[in-house]
Amino acid sequence: MVSGRRGFRLGDLVDRMRFRTRGRRRNFIDEAATRPEDIPSRPDVRIRVLGALALVMLTGLSYRLWSLQVVQTTTFSKAVTINATRDVVVPAHRGIIVDRNGVPFVANGVHYQVTLSLNQSKSDTTLVPKLAALFNQPISVIENKVKNPNYLAYQPAPIATDVSPIIVQYLSEHSSEFHGVAITSSLNRLYPGGGGVGSNVVGYVGTINADELKALKSQNYFPTSLIGKAGIEQEYEQFLRGKAGKEQILVSPQGDILGTTKTSPPTSGSTVVLNIDQGLQKYAQEVLRQQILADRLSIDHRSGLHPAALNGAAVVLDPRSGAVLALASYPNYDLNQWVGGISQKNYNALLRSGALNDYSLQGKYTPGSTFKLITATAALNDKILSPSLYVRDAGTFVVPNCKGKNAGCTFHDDETGGSGSVNMPLALTRSSDVYFYNLGYLFWSSQRRLGKEPIQDMATKYGLNSQTGIDMPQESSSSVDSPSRRQLIHAQYPKAYPNPAWYTGDNLEMAFGQGGTQVTPIGLATAYATFANGGTRYQPEVAARIVRPDGTVQVRYSPRSLGTVPLPPAVRNPILQGLIGVVNDPSGTAYGTFHSYSTYDESKFVVAGKTGTASNQPGQEPNSWFVGFAPANAPRYVVLSVIDQGGYGASAAAPVVAKLFNYLVAHPVVSASVAPASKTTTTKPTLAARTRTTSTTTK
Repeated sequence: MVSGRRGFRLGDLVDRMRFRTRGRRRNFIDEAATRPEDIPSRPDVRIRVLGALALVMLTGLSYRLWSLQVVQTTTFSKAVTINATRDVVVPAHRGIIVDRNGVPFVANGVHYQVTLSLNQSKSDTTLVPKLAALFNQPISVIENKVKNPNYLAYQPAPIATDVSPIIVQYLSEHSSEFHGVAITSSLNRLYPGGGGVGSNVVGYVGTINADELKALKSQNYFPTSLIGKAGIEQEYEQFLRGKAGKEQILVSPQGDILGTTKTSPPTSGSTVVLNIDQGLQKYAQEVLRQQILADRLSIDHRSGLHPAALNGAAVVLDPRSGAVLALASYPNYDLNQWVGGISQKNYNALLRSGALNDYSLQGKYTPGSTFKLITATAALNDKILSPSLYVRDAGTFVVPNCKGKNAGCTFHDDETGGSGSVNMPLALTRSSDVYFYNLGYLFWSSQRRLGKEPIQDMATKYGLNSQTGIDMPQESSSSVDSPSRRQLIHAQYPKAYPNPAWYTGDNLEMAFGQGGTQVTPIGLATAYATFANGGTRYQPEVAARIVRPDGTVQVRYSPRSLGTVPLPPAVRNPILQGLIGVVNDPSGTAYGTFHSYSTYDESKFVVAGKTGTASNQPGQEPNSWFVGFAPANAPRYVVLSVIDQGGYGASAAAPVVAKLFNYLVAHPVVSASVAPASKTTTTKPTLAARTRTTSTTTK
């Protein structure tokens, strides 16, 4: 009965469960056996579940939106701005360069250029071929300009510069055919007086190169920046360049420019006012050029040769301050070749011609008899002999106690018959070589008392063993031959200079400007200016002051003394008498030249000076020199000219100087104009490259 009892209980349990779940839940056996369409739907449950899920999602989305728009709004706003804007450099207007009277050497002129960005060229592939046809250039040339790495893909790159008004008008009228091509105006360098006037002085500008950009990266230069490459443009770059501005442009994801959001305007550069007189500069260049060309056609009556007259220079200084009034160099070049970029062909041609060399600063020439000023000063200061003592010049000098009869014992005068009996003044007037051979020997014989290099020491006081410090780049250094210099060169280059010995004959040649001595035109002009003013050696100054765009004086350069030369009356007067005789004494070496070329009253405007005829290699004509100052008793001008292999000083260089004095008498240089005192300030920046004396300006 047990089994029956268990069966009853199981059945009873099933019945009870069915009863309890009726109307609410079916037995799983019944549901499995029931067809799907017979099961009643329960939409209320599903709606509740879906609603709950939707509420959760909406709550999360709302929180996320609130977080983005409220909590993180600053962060994401900056991110969006960075992604949508780009900074473009706006170049500053470069400062101008004017002469002492305010006449522009360099100004700025409006030029048109055509630009196209890389992205725009890609969006319309017909643009590059059409531009190539318009400018008559190969397609590859236009493509390379568009792909210029200095410009970003969305930044318009210049396709053509200095575009003619005809092309500007054509592009304006057909703008629909050149979508994306823009015409912009820019300020390029303009030369009102002509691109050749003072080109060696003012220099030129060009796009900054990789080395310059690396060196100046901290000074806010950019790959598209223009920078001074030579002359004043380079020396005073920090003042001329101005301060670049910026434009913040809005750029689409495709790289198209949508507009400008913010602009920081540029600040124009300052004006550099020079000590140079533009009229004098132009005349000096022309006189030098004409004389060199004429010299090439002449014949040296002694050698029978045509002088090569390879190059030359002319310098005009104010000996009272060191102000540079003119600085001419030949051959010269036209600065207009650099406007818009010089071609490689033209640049190579200028290199071959030597026109890019400034011979007034970089030319190094044996000085010849112009060096006698230094030897005479040393001789009278060291009391080697009395200036009134006469020495017989018969055309040759034989070194006392010289062993043998070789060429090293006998030295010849340029005048084969000699200059006769001469004292110090007459030896300078007639340029007696024998007299100065004798001085060289006397110095050599006085080594125990004076040392080995007394003449060289005096040359150093005159500045002829160094650079002058002129405010121009790439100045060469003058150097005077000496025992110590030869030892130094031998130590540096033992194979090229195996014999550093110094002999009696070396001292004789050095005493009258031959041997290994080489001086620059600016160096020798500075030495004569030192003598002319009574013994103060001033640093030559091309620039007078820097003026801001608003007219206030930013920097004013005062005369800077670099040293002195002892020139008491007992020393200076005999030398001055001899130099005056060179031009005014009938026996003077330049007397005939000045009487032929001078147009002024020589009794009222007395010129003192010295010729120089410096020997070169056999078969070459000598270097031709003349340097003079006037008025002799109160000098206002020092004028120098040199012509490489030009022949005799009196025949080639002296005419240039005589004509320049003609100009100066007719057009005297007046004091440089200055800004009104009410506009001056006390700001005094310094040049990084050199230590210079500046004076602040006051109200």
